[in-house]
Amino acid sequence: MKVRVGFGLGTRSTTNDFERYSLLVDTLESLRFDSLWLSEKITDECPDPIVAMAFAAARTTKLKFGTSVLVLPGRNPMLLAKELATLDRLSSGRLLPAFGLGQVDPGEQQAFGVDREERAKRFDEMLDLLRRFWSEESVDHDGEFFHFEAARVRPQPIQDPIEIWFGGRAPSELRRIGRTGDGWLPSFCTPNDVREGRAEIERVAAENDRSIDDEHFGALVPYGVDGVPDVVASLLAKRRPDVDPADVVAGSLADLKAQLERFVEVGASKFVVVPFVEPERWDDHLAEVSDVVMPLQN
Repeated sequence: MKVRVGFGLGTRSTTNDFERYSLLVDTLESLRFDSLWLSEKITDECPDPIVAMAFAAARTTKLKFGTSVLVLPGRNPMLLAKELATLDRLSSGRLLPAFGLGQVDPGEQQAFGVDREERAKRFDEMLDLLRRFWSEESVDHDGEFFHFEAARVRPQPIQDPIEIWFGGRAPSELRRIGRTGDGWLPSFCTPNDVREGRAEIERVAAENDRSIDDEHFGALVPYGVDGVPDVVASLLAKRRPDVDPADVVAGSLADLKAQLERFVEVGASKFVVVPFVEPERWDDHLAEVSDVVMPLQN
């Protein structure tokens, strides 16, 4: 099992100017982190994920990059297929897309213009269209939300196929992964959540005559250096009142290493670590993180 550790920026990231973001990208590449993951939130300070991935692709040759997550409902699937296929080609196949339905937040939802009741149906229809645009000569489609006649997207991506990862822990989300996903990267989860969720995903996949690669299960793990900030502890208490916070987030780099090891024990191997608080300088901080997590990669 190949353990790989990537690094993520949260939705409240202020790494959104040339100096800070370029230093982050360059340092991740030099320290041999597996990947960089960008969050999408229109109303917060984090950079747009597609633009930020394109910037990272231009400055690196080995670093992969993904979205955690990119909202599908409200986008045009043909245009999105073109954007992501181009990015995959220009980066020599380093794109790692992960998609979601979007936050339950009126401020965010107004940007996409989709009623909550329609999000899941639109998501499923768009996901199928993206895969078809990336692989078929032309696409004819007459669905509930989209209509295309002999639609062509060129160039097609280098990766064949592009593997699509999902997050989420709700029963409906686990079933969707089993039916249509290529990998699972949940957040705010415990090792036991991953163990049980993987079993459910694999059960549903088998019912649909599918299988998911054993190495396509992981977790997004938030961490701190000097404990868990009060605001994070409060959020966690509301989001996961049923669990011990130490099983979900790491309050130090030593705790982060131990947490990743516990996930590996239950069969997870792909990780994205995300800091609670961003450092003053990324190069110094990432060197410390690298000393802790890189020995886990094999």
